[in-house]
Amino acid sequence: MGRSPGLVTDRRVATRSAALKFVLLIGVVSFFADMAYEGARSITGPYLAVLGASATAVGVVAGFGELVGYGLRLVSGRLSDRTGKYWPITLFGYVVQMSSVPLLALAGHWEVAALLIIAERTGKAIRNPPRDVMLSHATKEMGRGWGFGLHEALDQFGALVGPLAVAAVLSVRGQYQAAFALLAIPALLTLALLVVAWLLYPSPQDLESNRRGLETAGLPGAFWVYLAGAALVAAGFADFSLVAYHFERASTVPASWIPLFYAVAMAVSGGGSLVFGRLFDRFGIRVLVPLTVVSALFAPLVFLGGASVALAGVALWGLGMGVHESIMAAAVAMLAPAPRRGSAYGLFNTGYGVAWFLGSAVIGLLYDISLPALILFAVLAELAAIPLFLVVARQTSAVEE
Repeated sequence: MGRSPGLVTDRRVATRSAALKFVLLIGVVSFFADMAYEGARSITGPYLAVLGASATAVGVVAGFGELVGYGLRLVSGRLSDRTGKYWPITLFGYVVQMSSVPLLALAGHWEVAALLIIAERTGKAIRNPPRDVMLSHATKEMGRGWGFGLHEALDQFGALVGPLAVAAVLSVRGQYQAAFALLAIPALLTLALLVVAWLLYPSPQDLESNRRGLETAGLPGAFWVYLAGAALVAAGFADFSLVAYHFERASTVPASWIPLFYAVAMAVSGGGSLVFGRLFDRFGIRVLVPLTVVSALFAPLVFLGGASVALAGVALWGLGMGVHESIMAAAVAMLAPAPRRGSAYGLFNTGYGVAWFLGSAVIGLLYDISLPALILFAVLAELAAIPLFLVVARQTSAVEE
């Protein structure tokens, strides 16, 4: 006998409700995590400068941190698929990341700070693929774009609060070390809530009621085209550490305002994630085309403008960063079959990270040589991704059957 339609509907509603609660809980975890590490990242550029690092060193450290932070996801993603130990790997990564942030308060030399910055990126590399796989199961019923957009909005809200807290500490104490020490509080809350989520939802894969997909031996061609486009976007995006370094060196933005600028970027990023996550569910990857054009304008505004113009540029930088991050995760979940999803996230982020490292290194070197050349490189790299996004949009649908 077949199952009653009413029972099927009730079960689907219950699954959707549990999935939403899981996404919200992980979103709160990400809120406190981002409050900690994005609060730190809002001042790592000027902090390295104060400790004696050059612009090239800042660019290389930021880029290498992203290389490690994305490259190691290849290992973490494959390990997650092979072992199915999504929670233990996620927990280990968060412990590494959250312990690195407050330790920056003890760094007396820029080389030590650089190692801690890279350690923070390493922890994020370890925990992201298994966490995103768990989220991909939960977001199937509610819509990939909306689910990942909701998570990203909570994530970016934390990235807004963190820099504001750092700015408050700097305005009162004027010490970077005190700001880093304060971030130990959200770091501890992150780990406590993560354990709660683990206990409440030990098997998030059960939240995806129907895990049908393309059970192929490899990943589809559209995945690799999309990776190439995202890599170009990554290459053209200057890391905020270098942007903050420029504000400090050019004296276009007061030092105490730099975290506030970063907070604005995170606010725009979070709002954009919600709006464009919904649009992604409706229109697919083609929504990246106008967004890429708009966000490419960040470079001339940030590096050539005064405080007000630079603020507009930082807002565009935040819009591009947040939207690409949320849609990126949703698109990978759409393109990759469930058994290969951890590996797909790892592969995707490895390519993305290599491009980010190379682009950041080039942008750092160009900063010491010519700002117009830096801007030209950043804008052209971003715009070159548009034809690839259009190819993917033609090859695949954003809505899973």
